[in-house]
Amino acid sequence: MTYFDEKNLEAIISDLRYLELLSSKYPSISAASTEIINLQAILNLPQSTEHFISDIHGEYESFTHMLKNASGVIKRKINEVFGNSLRESEKKTLITLIYYPEEKLSLIKENENEISDWYKITLHRLIDICRIVSSKYTRSKVRKALPTDFAYIIEELLHERDEKMDKQKYYNGIIDTIIDIDRADEFIIAIASVIKRLVVERLHIVGDIYDRGPGAEIIVEELMNHHSVDIQWGNHDLLWMAAAAGNLSCIANVLRNSLRYGNLRTLEDGYGINLLPLATFAMEIYDEDSCTNYIPHNPTKKFTKKEKKLLSKMHKAITIIQFKLEGQIIKNHPEFNMDDRLLLDKIDLEKSTVLLNNMEYPIKDNFLPTLNKDNPYELTIEEELLIKKLKHSFLNSEKLQRHIRFLYSKGSMYLIHNSNLLFHGCIPLNEDGSFKKVIIDGDYYKGKDLLEKYDSIAREAYFFKDDIVSQHKAMDLIWYLWCGTDSPQFGKDKMTTFERYFIADTKTHHEKLGLYYTYRNEESFAKRLLSEFNLNPDKSHIINGHVPVKSIDGESAIKAGGRLLAIDGGFCKAYQPETGIAGYTLVHNSYGLLLISHEPFDSIQKAIHEDKDIISSAIILERTPMRKRVMDTDKGKELQKSIKEIEMLLIAYRNGLIKEPGALKNN
Repeated sequence: MTYFDEKNLEAIISDLRYLELLSSKYPSISAASTEIINLQAILNLPQSTEHFISDIHGEYESFTHMLKNASGVIKRKINEVFGNSLRESEKKTLITLIYYPEEKLSLIKENENEISDWYKITLHRLIDICRIVSSKYTRSKVRKALPTDFAYIIEELLHERDEKMDKQKYYNGIIDTIIDIDRADEFIIAIASVIKRLVVERLHIVGDIYDRGPGAEIIVEELMNHHSVDIQWGNHDLLWMAAAAGNLSCIANVLRNSLRYGNLRTLEDGYGINLLPLATFAMEIYDEDSCTNYIPHNPTKKFTKKEKKLLSKMHKAITIIQFKLEGQIIKNHPEFNMDDRLLLDKIDLEKSTVLLNNMEYPIKDNFLPTLNKDNPYELTIEEELLIKKLKHSFLNSEKLQRHIRFLYSKGSMYLIHNSNLLFHGCIPLNEDGSFKKVIIDGDYYKGKDLLEKYDSIAREAYFFKDDIVSQHKAMDLIWYLWCGTDSPQFGKDKMTTFERYFIADTKTHHEKLGLYYTYRNEESFAKRLLSEFNLNPDKSHIINGHVPVKSIDGESAIKAGGRLLAIDGGFCKAYQPETGIAGYTLVHNSYGLLLISHEPFDSIQKAIHEDKDIISSAIILERTPMRKRVMDTDKGKELQKSIKEIEMLLIAYRNGLIKEPGALKNN
């Protein structure tokens, strides 16, 4: 370090006030020097593991298990530690014990005769695994992850060394005492939690937590308890966010999606949304209607005849209301260019037809008693009253509002992390592959700027409660993100919801993917997109969800020469017949990138009772020639900046430009 280097002195003098503030944290030459040594050491630790999951769609059992097994990372660590020294059955039991310690302990204790010996063997094995997964971190970081009750004991056992033979009795004594005082169960639960906490440093959710599956709120609760998570909003997430803010059309869409799959558990049990007004209204208005086109479809659920009857009527009632509310938004926003979606006024009830793209089609349903021929997009008085009650229920659900605030606090339209660009959907493009300009509030936005503008709008929709006009406009724009042609979250030419309900000809149901989904296969485009976000196009990656990769048809999740990774592989059970698998996840660690494909998950109960893990296959996407260190990550850049600042403080101390507060205090 050159203490009187001219550049250093200029920098110190210009930042003298900041360095004086920094001196309160490092009040002496000794304190500053120690911190520099500590941070330099951290820079040389291996990069910690990141875990990427996309398009969960409420499948909470699969997600919960995936979170616990870290897409096979724990299994790989056990194989690394024990190799062939354990039988496969022993490894499986150990794996399940780490995933579900409380439940598995109960089963083992029922069947294990020599429980004391089992405890002793198992505790040693768990400590060995914990030692390996904690080796990437400083002792200080590991200490912070330890449960209070066992922090000292676990720390002692983690730093046991075989060569210290004189301490073997000491370590064995700790294990024996834990068993003798009947604390082995609590210790196993604690150390299993530490292993799961340390095996993955950061969790990335690349959109679509909500809809279809039965437990979105359970997933959000899991995420709220996670130590480090970020979320890139998907179109389904934004729909729920706008519904929670009070947008009527988004509320109707949320309800229709739930009823379409016969999944009311999240709404009623999860969030306490009162659906009785909708049920009452539906039974009154559609009492004589069979509502055949609205029977819920869910291959994982069986409905009674009575349930089908009620759900179908509720489904139809909210669907008609949705079309009316969406028509109102389209009419209020001509800039959306969505007049082709105004179809209620194209229905001819006398002829039982609808005019679509200048062609007349017979309609499957002509019982529409709430449709006003002269003003088809006007709600009836009863519909108006119903949607207001539903809005009140959404706005006053404490749990829903808490969950949505969490999505805002941890979420964004896109994220750049460790040279990876994460966003859920797409980027609107022109025919030649250039970034398309989209007009919002009279100004044009494209590429990176467009995502940032929509990020700002999404926050206005929820938080601009003192400016009702601006908030409502922002909420309508979120609805556009759900289904608009130039929406980066939707990425199709249109959403053919109306056609699916009313027209039998399946050709009208087709939704054409945007140009992004053609160009994303080209490496040159992916590199140009990475450059747009100021990333190195030769080393960075784009990670997307949203459109399921149809592995069953031979489609690959690895696109653009490995620059782009599409990780929606059918996590949601409703998509699995299309994809042929049960989802992709991604693991990024110090060795490189692993793409993991998963077979369908049976159940948590089978996992516990039969040691059934998710069957997964890993593809090595990228292996680094040299193991990545913390210095190669975003965190490393921050630490290097801190080191430079503390070095400047050290220069200032040694040259008398700043007095040492610690030294003054000691004097």
